[in-house]
Amino acid sequence: MPADNHVHSQWSWDALHGSMEATCEHAAELGVPALTFTDHADFTPWTIPAGTELPSEWRTFVRGGILTPPALDLDGYLQSLEHCRERFPGLRIRSGVEISDPHWHLDSVQKLLAAAEFDLVISAVHSMTTGGGLGEVALAYDACPAAEVVHEYLAETLRMIEQYDGFDVLAHLDYPIRYWPNGEPFDAGVFEEEFRTVLRALAAGGKALEINTKVPLSAQILRWWYAEGGAGVTFGSDAHEAGALARGFAEAVAIAEDCGFRPGPTPWSPWVRDLREPLRAEVCE
Repeated sequence: MPADNHVHSQWSWDALHGSMEATCEHAAELGVPALTFTDHADFTPWTIPAGTELPSEWRTFVRGGILTPPALDLDGYLQSLEHCRERFPGLRIRSGVEISDPHWHLDSVQKLLAAAEFDLVISAVHSMTTGGGLGEVALAYDACPAAEVVHEYLAETLRMIEQYDGFDVLAHLDYPIRYWPNGEPFDAGVFEEEFRTVLRALAAGGKALEINTKVPLSAQILRWWYAEGGAGVTFGSDAHEAGALARGFAEAVAIAEDCGFRPGPTPWSPWVRDLREPLRAEVCE
């Protein structure tokens, strides 16, 4: 089993049932060799449409219809991390952060990363233009046709890659698919050109692609990643509570192996291209 390199704890403002200690306990039970707590650093205020139901814990973050995510409590996070490392010495527990929309908040991101030496930095676009302003991607479907949402999400992700280089892994490239409407199956092939453009830029920047298992990454997208020169992949459950740790990893590992990726030098390293299989690129095309 590979490391789970995308995990949230109580230090993520949206992880209402998160617990770093309980997640480490579950990791030990499952035999997960390592995990990275990539708690949220979100800097984009979201417009909340009237009538939107929010968890009571989030209402204090809303003023005048704008939800401003609280800052990551870095001191609390690091203290909790050290406590868990002492309690679970046989588990590799790494520090990390998930930065949302970093290309829009370069100064804030720079200050955060200067305050701590994270083992892993993952980044992704979480915000888009919605009917009332900037908001969570799910709300964009209320304002735009579904295909347009995906086109714009991929375009913004490309801008992020081009404008911000301080991350290691691109998280959940398929994020909008979580909210794909109408119960229709999602056909990644419709967006092949946009996906490949993003993946090509990511590969050129020497980054890794995350196989996020909250909604299983399409094998087709992973094949495009290999074909565009992608050097590595990581696995992330995006767990916001202990029970979701490493969910779907058996299936994700099988897909990664089928597309020519193999374990790296350590359990927490990205899986890398298997250069011993020169025909694999043809298979993945």
